[in-house]
Order: sequence, then C-alpha cells, then structure tokens
Amino acid sequence: MFVVRAKYLLAMAVLLAAFMSAMAVQSENAWTGQVSVIDGDTLGMGQQRFRLHGIDAPESGQTCKHTERGTWRCGQQAALALADKIGRAHVTCRETDKDRYGRIVAVCTLGSQDLNQWMVRSGWAVAYLKYSRDYAADETAAKQAGIGIWSGEFVLPSTWRRGERLDASTNAEASDDCRIKGNINSKGKRIYHLPGMRWYANTRINEAQGERWFCTEAEARGAGWAKSNS
Repeated sequence: MFVVRAKYLLAMAVLLAAFMSAMAVQSENAWTGQVSVIDGDTLGMGQQRFRLHGIDAPESGQTCKHTERGTWRCGQQAALALADKIGRAHVTCRETDKDRYGRIVAVCTLGSQDLNQWMVRSGWAVAYLKYSRDYAADETAAKQAGIGIWSGEFVLPSTWRRGERLDASTNAEASDDCRIKGNINSKGKRIYHLPGMRWYANTRINEAQGERWFCTEAEARGAGWAKSNS
C-alpha cells in the first residue's frame, strides 16, 4: 500500500510540475511563460495577447515577390520563423503601453534576446515607425543585407491591410483568401465580418485604429475578435 501511494504522489508531483511550467507567471507589467505565435507580431500566452512593440510583420495571408523565386507566402513564413526561434522555451513579455482598445503592447524576450528586434533584424518584420523608432537601425541592416522580405518586393503590412497589393497576378491568392474584416465598433468591441454578412460591404477597415484583415475565422478568434451577430 505504501509503495502504491508513493507512486501516486510522485505521479501527481510530476503532473503539477508540468502544469506549473506551462503556466504564465505574472509580475508587475511582465508575463513569463510558454507562448503561441498568432502571427509575426502577435504572441498568445494563455488568455493574454501581446502585440509586439515597434514592429509590423506581414499579415498571415500576405505574399511577397522574390527577385528569383517569384511569389511566396511571406506572412506565413514570418510567423513560422518566430515560432521556430521560440520553440517551447519560456518568453517574457514586458508591457510598454496599451493601445486605445486596451490591448497590451510589449517587448518580448527569449532569455536576453529581444524578439521584436530579432524579427526586424532578420528581415521578417519592418520597424513600425508610426509608433516607434526603436528598431529603425535594425530595419536598415536587414534591408542592406537583402534578407527576409527585403529579398525582393513587398507592400508594407500597414498598406497591405488597407487593400494595396503588389499587382493583381502576384497577390490574387491573398486577396481572395484574406477577406475577413476585423472591425472595432463604437463600443470598442472587436468583431469580424465574413463576406456576404449584412454589414460586410459597409465596413471599412482602419488600420490606424487597430482594425485588420484576417484569412480565416480561427485566425480572427485567436487574435481576440468575435463573430458579428449580423
């Protein structure tokens, strides 16, 4: 009986340790834990979402054009690069600000490495100069090296969200696939509209106010948007 009870307690201790390891630990204005990569500039940690400060990565459905290889899914690759960089390691996200809709803007680090900086320096995101110049030098370095999205032509993510494409032929897939409108209504609620829904045609996306386009409903829900009731 003692041996069975000891084994049971040991198993419970292992499960508890695993559970505690996966939990996000919060201190003042900082969270540490395992994360999920929502896109190239957004991380999830439990129920919390972090928008990476000072950077703007290509959207999930965005395509870029390589000088030799042609069109490629740069938004998807940016997210995969960030996911590969982090793996299952714990990340610490420190709040730098909250946007007007209450979302946390943060600098997230892997050990001593600034992931925001790494994304820009590796050519997977641009410096979001509208809000910060913290990573302007890193963008210049990536551009000069011709790496990541700087290996060819691309539309700035903020411009892409407003509907601009490189050209109809190279971006037809992104235009067709990423038509879900992530709107923020007058009450500050984030809702998304699918093509064919009542208010879809009349909804205009304003990126400067935090609105955005999505490729799938799962992506929209993962970023914190709820489906419109009409």
